[in-house]
Amino acid sequence: MIGATPIADARATSPLGRTSPITKLGVAVVWLIGLAFTSAFLPPLVLVLSAVLGGWLLGRIAPLDFLRAVAPLWFVAGIVVLSNALLGAANTDPLAMEVLRIGPLRLTEEALRAAFGIGLRVVAIASVGAVFALTTEPTRLVDALVQQLHVSERFGYGALAAYQSIPRFADDLTTLRQARRMRGLRGDWHPRILINLLVLAIRHGDRVALSMDARGFGSGPRSRYREVPWTWLDGGVALGGLVILAIALWLATAPM
Repeated sequence: MIGATPIADARATSPLGRTSPITKLGVAVVWLIGLAFTSAFLPPLVLVLSAVLGGWLLGRIAPLDFLRAVAPLWFVAGIVVLSNALLGAANTDPLAMEVLRIGPLRLTEEALRAAFGIGLRVVAIASVGAVFALTTEPTRLVDALVQQLHVSERFGYGALAAYQSIPRFADDLTTLRQARRMRGLRGDWHPRILINLLVLAIRHGDRVALSMDARGFGSGPRSRYREVPWTWLDGGVALGGLVILAIALWLATAPM
């Protein structure tokens, strides 16, 4: 089933689960910006290791859950490494150190280093993103955006409603296919199915809009069902993230 699923109770009550999503998102963005200022191998490795250990120890993420979340993106990272290694511009440089030659294919050390550098950054992005997603409830994220960053309630909760309606599209698609089969028609893809999905999406959107208007979204100050306050956990996570990034960037310049 496509769509959002509630995070496990163990992850929701973990230190990372109780940390404000804005803090975690800020740390992730700062880490990724820091990677843009270095091409060394050690910084992304440090951030990957920190994300894995932090998700396991502080986020209570089961190893299998983490592997399921990052496996597709790590596979993409492998494809990125392979394609950049084989098609790198350094392979055509006659002065570059040759590592392997198979017929007309020439592989150089410079191309390998550049490919692995890009691949490690993809792995780092995937790992940090997986830890953020596995320890953050979508509803809590929107609550934090509205309460702490003062994002418009109409925009924030409207985006959440759209995100949570994705599973409904899968259910509608299944219903439409079954209805076509009951009429003796083919149940695979057909232009009429797409048109019917569009009609159902418009109807669902109208219902969501009417529900939000009936609840007074955007009409003025509102009470909060769940508060998202700043806590000492936010300061600790933010400080720890900055320290880890500083160590990673220092390792890139430290003499070996």
